[in-house]
Amino acid sequence: MQGFEPKDRKLLDAAALAGHLIPEGSMFAFLATHRGEMFPGEDYADLFAPPGVGRPSIPATQMAAVLTLQVRHDYSDREAAEAARFDVRWMAATGMSLDDAGFDPSSLVYWRQRIARSGRPHRVNDAVRKVVEQTGVLTGRRRRAVDSTILASAVATQDTVTQLISAVRRVAREVPGAAEQIAAVCTGHGYGKPGKPQIDWDDPQAKDALVSALVNDATALVAALQAGDLDERAASALALLALVAGQDVEPAEGSDGRDGRWRIARRVAEDRVVSTVDPDARHTRKSPEARRDGYRAHVAADPETGIITDEKPTKASGGDNSDPAVAEEFLAAEAGQEDCGPAGPEPPGAAGHHSAGGGEPLAWYGDSAYGTGDLRGAIAGAGHAAVIKPKPLQAPVAGGLTVDDCTRR
Repeated sequence: MQGFEPKDRKLLDAAALAGHLIPEGSMFAFLATHRGEMFPGEDYADLFAPPGVGRPSIPATQMAAVLTLQVRHDYSDREAAEAARFDVRWMAATGMSLDDAGFDPSSLVYWRQRIARSGRPHRVNDAVRKVVEQTGVLTGRRRRAVDSTILASAVATQDTVTQLISAVRRVAREVPGAAEQIAAVCTGHGYGKPGKPQIDWDDPQAKDALVSALVNDATALVAALQAGDLDERAASALALLALVAGQDVEPAEGSDGRDGRWRIARRVAEDRVVSTVDPDARHTRKSPEARRDGYRAHVAADPETGIITDEKPTKASGGDNSDPAVAEEFLAAEAGQEDCGPAGPEPPGAAGHHSAGGGEPLAWYGDSAYGTGDLRGAIAGAGHAAVIKPKPLQAPVAGGLTVDDCTRR
Protein backbone atom coordinates (compact mmCIF):
# COMPACT_ATOMS: atom_id res chain seq x y z
CA MET A 1 0.00 0.00 0.00
CA GLN A 2 1.01 3.63 -0.34
CA GLY A 3 3.27 5.27 2.23
CA PHE A 4 3.33 8.95 3.14
CA GLU A 5 5.85 11.36 4.63
CA PRO A 6 5.15 12.19 8.30
CA LYS A 7 3.83 15.70 8.88
CA ASP A 8 6.30 16.33 11.70
CA ARG A 9 10.01 16.47 10.95
CA LYS A 10 12.31 13.90 12.47
CA LEU A 11 14.91 14.90 15.03
CA LEU A 12 17.77 14.51 12.54
CA ASP A 13 15.92 15.93 9.54
CA ALA A 14 18.59 16.86 6.97
CA ALA A 15 16.83 19.99 5.72
CA ALA A 16 16.37 21.32 9.26
CA LEU A 17 19.97 20.70 10.32
CA ALA A 18 21.86 21.39 7.10
CA GLY A 19 19.40 23.24 4.87
CA HIS A 20 21.42 26.44 5.17
CA LEU A 21 24.30 24.69 3.41
CA ILE A 22 22.25 23.98 0.26
CA PRO A 23 23.01 26.57 -2.46
CA GLU A 24 20.10 28.90 -3.14
CA GLY A 25 18.52 28.46 -6.54
CA SER A 26 19.82 24.91 -6.93
CA MET A 27 17.69 21.91 -7.81
CA PHE A 28 18.28 20.61 -4.26
CA ALA A 29 16.85 23.76 -2.70
CA PHE A 30 13.95 23.78 -5.14
CA LEU A 31 12.96 20.18 -4.30
CA ALA A 32 13.42 20.72 -0.57
CA THR A 33 10.96 23.62 -0.71
CA HIS A 34 8.43 22.44 -3.30
CA ARG A 35 8.66 18.64 -3.15
CA GLY A 36 5.33 18.22 -1.39
CA GLU A 37 3.35 20.33 -3.85
CA MET A 38 5.14 18.89 -6.87
CA PHE A 39 4.55 15.25 -5.99
CA PRO A 40 1.48 15.04 -3.72
CA GLY A 41 0.69 11.54 -2.53
CA GLU A 42 -2.80 11.50 -4.07
CA ASP A 43 -1.27 11.83 -7.55
CA TYR A 44 0.34 8.40 -7.08
CA ALA A 45 -2.50 6.54 -5.37
CA ASP A 46 -3.33 4.63 -8.57
CA LEU A 47 0.02 2.82 -8.35
CA PHE A 48 -0.79 1.01 -5.11
CA ALA A 49 -3.17 -1.42 -3.46
CA PRO A 50 -5.94 -0.04 -1.20
CA PRO A 51 -4.93 1.13 2.31
CA GLY A 52 -4.40 -1.69 4.76
CA VAL A 53 -3.13 -4.17 2.14
CA GLY A 54 0.60 -4.87 2.45
CA ARG A 55 3.41 -2.77 3.86
CA PRO A 56 3.65 0.99 3.29
CA SER A 57 5.79 2.01 0.33
CA ILE A 58 8.50 4.65 0.30
CA PRO A 59 6.59 7.96 0.06
CA ALA A 60 5.95 9.22 -3.47
CA THR A 61 7.21 12.69 -2.48
CA GLN A 62 10.62 11.18 -1.76
CA MET A 63 10.92 8.70 -4.63
CA ALA A 64 9.73 11.17 -7.27
CA ALA A 65 12.36 13.62 -6.01
CA VAL A 66 15.04 10.91 -6.17
CA LEU A 67 14.01 10.02 -9.75
CA THR A 68 14.22 13.70 -10.71
CA LEU A 69 17.71 14.08 -9.24
CA GLN A 70 18.83 10.80 -10.78
CA VAL A 71 17.99 12.08 -14.26
CA ARG A 72 19.56 15.46 -13.48
CA HIS A 73 22.89 13.86 -12.50
CA ASP A 74 22.76 10.92 -14.93
CA TYR A 75 23.29 8.43 -12.09
CA SER A 76 22.79 4.70 -12.22
CA ASP A 77 20.28 3.19 -9.78
CA ARG A 78 23.05 2.21 -7.39
CA GLU A 79 24.69 5.64 -7.55
CA ALA A 80 21.33 7.35 -6.92
CA ALA A 81 20.58 5.09 -3.94
CA GLU A 82 24.03 5.81 -2.47
CA ALA A 83 23.62 9.56 -3.01
CA ALA A 84 20.25 9.52 -1.24
CA ARG A 85 21.88 7.77 1.72
CA PHE A 86 25.19 9.65 2.03
CA ASP A 87 24.83 13.05 0.27
CA VAL A 88 23.35 15.69 2.58
CA ARG A 89 22.05 17.67 -0.40
CA TRP A 90 20.05 14.68 -1.61
CA MET A 91 18.77 14.03 1.91
CA ALA A 92 17.52 17.60 2.25
CA ALA A 93 15.97 17.58 -1.22
CA THR A 94 14.13 14.29 -0.63
CA GLY A 95 13.05 14.89 2.98
CA MET A 96 15.20 12.22 4.57
CA SER A 97 16.89 12.32 7.94
CA LEU A 98 20.62 12.02 8.48
CA ASP A 99 20.25 8.56 10.03
CA ASP A 100 17.90 7.24 7.30
CA ALA A 101 18.97 3.75 6.19
CA GLY A 102 18.04 4.51 2.56
CA PHE A 103 16.57 2.02 0.11
CA ASP A 104 17.66 -0.73 -2.23
CA PRO A 105 18.51 0.36 -5.80
CA SER A 106 15.87 -2.05 -7.14
CA SER A 107 13.21 0.25 -5.66
CA LEU A 108 13.95 2.73 -8.46
CA VAL A 109 13.31 0.02 -11.06
CA TYR A 110 10.03 -0.81 -9.33
CA TRP A 111 8.85 2.80 -9.32
CA ARG A 112 9.83 3.49 -12.92
CA GLN A 113 8.02 0.39 -14.13
CA ARG A 114 4.86 1.22 -12.19
CA ILE A 115 4.81 4.78 -13.49
CA ALA A 116 5.59 3.73 -17.09
CA ARG A 117 2.74 1.20 -17.13
CA SER A 118 0.23 3.57 -15.59
CA GLY A 119 -2.25 5.81 -17.36
CA ARG A 120 0.01 8.84 -16.75
CA PRO A 121 3.57 7.79 -17.54
CA HIS A 122 4.85 11.41 -17.71
CA ARG A 123 3.46 12.54 -14.36
CA VAL A 124 6.85 13.38 -12.83
CA ASN A 125 7.83 15.64 -15.75
CA ASP A 126 4.39 17.24 -15.80
CA ALA A 127 4.57 17.97 -12.06
CA VAL A 128 7.99 19.62 -12.34
CA ARG A 129 6.82 21.78 -15.26
CA LYS A 130 3.65 22.85 -13.44
CA VAL A 131 5.42 23.92 -10.26
CA VAL A 132 8.15 25.72 -12.21
CA GLU A 133 5.43 27.80 -13.88
CA GLN A 134 3.54 28.44 -10.63
CA THR A 135 6.54 29.40 -8.51
CA GLY A 136 8.37 31.46 -11.11
CA VAL A 137 11.63 29.82 -10.10
CA LEU A 138 13.02 30.50 -13.59
CA THR A 139 12.01 34.15 -13.57
CA GLY A 140 15.00 36.24 -14.56
CA ARG A 141 17.08 33.23 -15.55
CA ARG A 142 17.84 34.01 -19.18
CA ARG A 143 20.00 31.10 -20.25
CA ARG A 144 19.00 27.87 -21.94
CA ALA A 145 21.35 25.01 -22.76
CA VAL A 146 20.28 22.50 -25.41
CA ASP A 147 21.69 19.03 -25.91
CA SER A 148 20.72 15.52 -26.91
CA THR A 149 21.75 11.96 -26.21
CA ILE A 150 21.17 8.59 -27.84
CA LEU A 151 18.85 6.12 -26.15
CA ALA A 152 19.84 2.60 -27.16
CA SER A 153 17.09 0.34 -28.44
CA ALA A 154 16.35 -2.75 -26.37
CA VAL A 155 16.01 -5.02 -29.42
CA ALA A 156 18.58 -6.55 -31.72
CA THR A 157 19.14 -4.99 -35.13
CA GLN A 158 17.75 -7.29 -37.83
CA ASP A 159 19.15 -7.99 -41.28
CA THR A 160 16.98 -7.81 -44.39
CA VAL A 161 16.08 -11.51 -44.51
CA THR A 162 15.13 -11.64 -40.82
CA GLN A 163 13.02 -8.48 -41.19
CA LEU A 164 11.08 -9.82 -44.18
CA ILE A 165 10.30 -13.14 -42.50
CA SER A 166 9.38 -11.45 -39.19
CA ALA A 167 7.11 -8.95 -40.98
CA VAL A 168 5.25 -11.75 -42.80
CA ARG A 169 4.78 -13.62 -39.52
CA ARG A 170 3.47 -10.44 -37.88
CA VAL A 171 0.91 -10.03 -40.67
CA ALA A 172 -0.17 -13.62 -40.07
CA ARG A 173 -0.79 -12.79 -36.40
CA GLU A 174 -2.43 -9.39 -36.80
CA VAL A 175 -4.45 -9.51 -40.03
CA PRO A 176 -7.63 -11.66 -40.15
CA GLY A 177 -7.41 -14.28 -42.89
CA ALA A 178 -3.71 -13.60 -43.53
CA ALA A 179 -2.60 -17.13 -42.61
CA GLU A 180 -4.69 -18.58 -45.44
CA GLN A 181 -3.37 -16.01 -47.90
CA ILE A 182 0.22 -16.75 -46.89
CA ALA A 183 -0.34 -20.43 -47.56
CA ALA A 184 -1.82 -19.59 -50.96
CA VAL A 185 0.53 -16.92 -52.35
CA CYS A 186 3.80 -17.18 -50.39
CA THR A 187 6.04 -19.90 -51.76
CA GLY A 188 9.53 -18.53 -51.12
CA HIS A 189 9.87 -19.80 -47.55
CA GLY A 190 8.07 -21.86 -44.94
CA TYR A 191 7.10 -19.00 -42.61
CA GLY A 192 5.94 -21.32 -39.87
CA LYS A 193 9.42 -22.79 -39.44
CA PRO A 194 11.72 -21.25 -36.82
CA GLY A 195 15.12 -19.87 -37.72
CA LYS A 196 16.60 -18.65 -40.97
CA PRO A 197 16.21 -20.44 -44.32
CA GLN A 198 18.68 -23.24 -44.99
CA ILE A 199 20.79 -21.97 -47.88
CA ASP A 200 24.47 -21.55 -48.68
CA TRP A 201 24.99 -18.09 -47.17
CA ASP A 202 28.42 -17.82 -48.82
CA ASP A 203 26.85 -18.09 -52.28
CA PRO A 204 25.79 -14.64 -53.59
CA GLN A 205 23.42 -16.19 -56.13
CA ALA A 206 21.68 -18.23 -53.44
CA LYS A 207 21.23 -15.12 -51.29
CA ASP A 208 19.86 -13.10 -54.22
CA ALA A 209 17.44 -15.91 -55.06
CA LEU A 210 16.21 -16.02 -51.46
CA VAL A 211 15.83 -12.23 -51.28
CA SER A 212 13.89 -12.26 -54.57
CA ALA A 213 11.56 -14.98 -53.27
CA LEU A 214 10.92 -13.16 -49.98
CA VAL A 215 10.30 -9.78 -51.63
CA ASN A 216 7.93 -11.35 -54.17
CA ASP A 217 6.07 -13.11 -51.34
CA ALA A 218 5.75 -9.83 -49.44
CA THR A 219 4.53 -7.98 -52.54
CA ALA A 220 1.95 -10.65 -53.33
CA LEU A 221 0.71 -10.72 -49.74
CA VAL A 222 0.32 -6.94 -49.57
CA ALA A 223 -1.58 -6.93 -52.87
CA ALA A 224 -3.90 -9.70 -51.63
CA LEU A 225 -4.74 -8.03 -48.30
CA GLN A 226 -4.61 -4.27 -48.87
CA ALA A 227 -8.18 -4.00 -50.16
CA GLY A 228 -9.66 -5.47 -46.97
CA ASP A 229 -11.30 -3.54 -44.14
CA LEU A 230 -8.43 -3.54 -41.63
CA ASP A 231 -8.27 -2.15 -38.11
CA GLU A 232 -5.31 -0.06 -36.95
CA ARG A 233 -3.13 -2.95 -35.75
CA ALA A 234 -3.71 -4.96 -38.93
CA ALA A 235 -3.11 -1.96 -41.19
CA SER A 236 0.12 -1.13 -39.32
CA ALA A 237 1.41 -4.69 -39.70
CA LEU A 238 0.67 -4.67 -43.44
CA ALA A 239 2.27 -1.24 -43.90
CA LEU A 240 5.39 -2.42 -42.06
CA LEU A 241 5.65 -5.41 -44.40
CA ALA A 242 5.41 -3.13 -47.44
CA LEU A 243 8.10 -0.88 -45.96
CA VAL A 244 10.66 -3.58 -45.19
CA ALA A 245 10.05 -5.20 -48.57
CA GLY A 246 11.31 -2.07 -50.30
CA GLN A 247 13.78 -0.32 -48.03
CA ASP A 248 16.79 -2.63 -48.40
CA VAL A 249 16.47 -4.04 -51.93
CA GLU A 250 17.02 -2.93 -55.49
CA PRO A 251 16.50 -4.63 -58.87
CA ALA A 252 19.12 -7.25 -59.65
CA GLU A 253 21.74 -6.56 -62.29
CA GLY A 254 20.07 -6.42 -65.70
CA SER A 255 16.57 -6.20 -64.20
CA ASP A 256 14.10 -3.32 -64.05
CA GLY A 257 12.28 -4.81 -61.07
CA ARG A 258 9.33 -6.16 -63.05
CA ASP A 259 10.73 -9.66 -63.56
CA GLY A 260 10.84 -10.43 -59.83
CA ARG A 261 14.64 -10.46 -59.51
CA TRP A 262 15.98 -8.52 -56.53
CA ARG A 263 19.14 -8.16 -54.50
CA ILE A 264 20.12 -6.41 -51.28
CA ALA A 265 20.85 -2.77 -52.11
CA ARG A 266 24.42 -1.45 -52.08
CA ARG A 267 23.41 1.42 -49.79
CA VAL A 268 21.59 2.01 -46.51
CA ALA A 269 18.14 3.61 -46.62
CA GLU A 270 18.14 7.05 -45.02
CA ASP A 271 15.29 6.29 -42.59
CA ARG A 272 15.83 2.53 -42.35
CA VAL A 273 13.69 0.48 -39.96
CA VAL A 274 16.25 -1.62 -38.06
CA SER A 275 13.85 -4.05 -36.38
CA THR A 276 10.26 -5.18 -36.92
CA VAL A 277 10.01 -5.67 -33.14
CA ASP A 278 10.69 -1.94 -32.58
CA PRO A 279 9.78 -0.22 -35.87
CA ASP A 280 10.56 3.29 -34.61
CA ALA A 281 14.22 2.56 -33.75
CA ARG A 282 16.74 4.01 -36.20
CA HIS A 283 20.43 3.99 -37.09
CA THR A 284 22.43 6.99 -35.94
CA ARG A 285 26.01 8.00 -35.21
CA LYS A 286 27.72 9.99 -32.48
CA SER A 287 30.87 9.97 -34.60
CA PRO A 288 31.94 8.46 -37.96
CA GLU A 289 33.19 5.39 -36.09
CA ALA A 290 30.48 4.93 -33.43
CA ARG A 291 27.16 3.74 -34.88
CA ARG A 292 24.20 3.25 -32.57
CA ASP A 293 20.62 2.03 -32.96
CA GLY A 294 17.75 3.51 -30.99
CA TYR A 295 16.24 6.92 -30.30
CA ARG A 296 17.38 10.42 -29.45
CA ALA A 297 16.36 12.40 -26.36
CA HIS A 298 16.49 16.20 -26.68
CA VAL A 299 16.42 18.58 -23.72
CA ALA A 300 16.56 22.30 -23.00
CA ALA A 301 17.56 23.29 -19.47
CA ASP A 302 18.47 26.23 -17.31
CA PRO A 303 22.20 25.64 -16.64
CA GLU A 304 22.15 27.35 -13.24
CA THR A 305 19.42 25.28 -11.57
CA GLY A 306 19.52 22.21 -13.82
CA ILE A 307 15.75 22.44 -14.30
CA ILE A 308 14.72 20.97 -17.65
CA THR A 309 12.46 23.49 -19.37
CA ASP A 310 11.55 21.32 -22.37
CA GLU A 311 12.18 17.82 -23.66
CA LYS A 312 11.32 15.68 -26.64
CA PRO A 313 12.12 12.06 -27.52
CA THR A 314 12.43 11.42 -31.26
CA LYS A 315 13.63 8.86 -33.72
CA ALA A 316 17.39 8.82 -33.94
CA SER A 317 17.59 10.01 -37.55
CA GLY A 318 15.77 12.25 -40.01
CA GLY A 319 15.88 15.99 -40.64
CA ASP A 320 12.84 16.72 -38.48
CA ASN A 321 14.52 14.91 -35.56
CA SER A 322 17.92 16.60 -35.81
CA ASP A 323 19.35 18.68 -32.98
CA PRO A 324 18.79 22.05 -34.70
CA ALA A 325 15.22 21.18 -35.77
CA VAL A 326 14.15 20.21 -32.25
CA ALA A 327 15.97 23.22 -30.79
CA GLU A 328 13.82 25.43 -33.03
CA GLU A 329 10.75 23.81 -31.44
CA PHE A 330 12.13 24.62 -27.98
CA LEU A 331 12.74 28.19 -29.12
CA ALA A 332 9.16 28.52 -30.37
CA ALA A 333 7.82 27.11 -27.10
CA GLU A 334 9.81 29.65 -25.08
CA ALA A 335 8.51 32.44 -27.32
CA GLY A 336 4.96 31.39 -26.48
CA GLN A 337 5.52 31.67 -22.73
CA GLU A 338 5.26 34.91 -20.80
CA ASP A 339 7.90 35.76 -18.24
CA CYS A 340 5.90 37.56 -15.55
CA GLY A 341 8.84 38.37 -13.28
CA PRO A 342 11.58 40.97 -13.56
CA ALA A 343 14.40 40.22 -15.94
CA GLY A 344 17.71 39.08 -14.56
CA PRO A 345 21.20 40.14 -15.60
CA GLU A 346 21.85 40.23 -19.32
CA PRO A 347 23.55 37.01 -20.44
CA PRO A 348 26.92 37.05 -22.23
CA GLY A 349 26.60 37.65 -25.95
CA ALA A 350 23.14 39.23 -25.61
CA ALA A 351 24.15 42.89 -25.53
CA GLY A 352 21.99 44.98 -27.82
CA HIS A 353 19.40 42.22 -28.33
CA HIS A 354 15.76 42.48 -27.35
CA SER A 355 13.33 39.59 -27.47
CA ALA A 356 10.21 39.68 -29.60
CA GLY A 357 8.14 39.85 -26.43
CA GLY A 358 9.87 43.02 -25.27
CA GLY A 359 11.70 41.45 -22.31
CA GLU A 360 15.33 40.60 -21.85
CA PRO A 361 16.63 38.10 -24.42
CA LEU A 362 17.48 34.49 -23.81
CA ALA A 363 20.97 33.17 -24.52
CA TRP A 364 20.90 29.74 -26.16
CA TYR A 365 23.95 27.57 -25.52
CA GLY A 366 24.81 24.56 -27.65
CA ASP A 367 27.65 22.62 -29.22
CA SER A 368 28.59 22.75 -32.90
CA ALA A 369 25.76 20.38 -33.88
CA TYR A 370 23.40 23.32 -33.32
CA GLY A 371 25.40 25.74 -35.46
CA THR A 372 23.18 25.71 -38.56
CA GLY A 373 22.19 28.89 -40.33
CA ASP A 374 18.49 28.12 -39.93
CA LEU A 375 18.71 27.82 -36.15
CA ARG A 376 20.93 30.88 -35.78
CA GLY A 377 18.47 32.81 -37.93
CA ALA A 378 15.51 31.63 -35.84
CA ILE A 379 17.25 32.65 -32.62
CA ALA A 380 18.11 36.07 -34.02
CA GLY A 381 14.58 36.47 -35.37
CA ALA A 382 13.18 35.86 -31.89
CA GLY A 383 15.45 38.59 -30.52
CA HIS A 384 17.60 36.16 -28.58
CA ALA A 385 21.35 35.46 -28.61
CA ALA A 386 23.09 32.35 -29.89
CA VAL A 387 26.10 31.18 -27.87
CA ILE A 388 26.90 28.19 -30.06
CA LYS A 389 30.27 26.63 -30.76
CA PRO A 390 31.22 27.19 -34.42
CA LYS A 391 31.60 24.17 -36.63
CA PRO A 392 35.18 23.37 -37.71
CA LEU A 393 35.99 24.87 -41.10
CA GLN A 394 36.28 22.33 -43.89
CA ALA A 395 38.76 22.80 -46.71
CA PRO A 396 36.94 23.36 -50.03
CA VAL A 397 39.14 20.74 -51.73
CA ALA A 398 40.94 17.68 -50.45
CA GLY A 399 44.26 18.70 -48.93
CA GLY A 400 43.38 22.39 -49.21
CA LEU A 401 43.63 25.19 -46.67
CA THR A 402 41.10 27.17 -44.68
CA VAL A 403 41.30 30.71 -43.34
CA ASP A 404 42.40 29.27 -39.99
CA ASP A 405 45.57 27.97 -41.65
CA CYS A 406 46.60 31.46 -42.69
CA THR A 407 48.40 33.99 -40.49
CA ARG A 408 48.39 37.78 -40.80
CA ARG A 409 51.61 39.76 -40.91
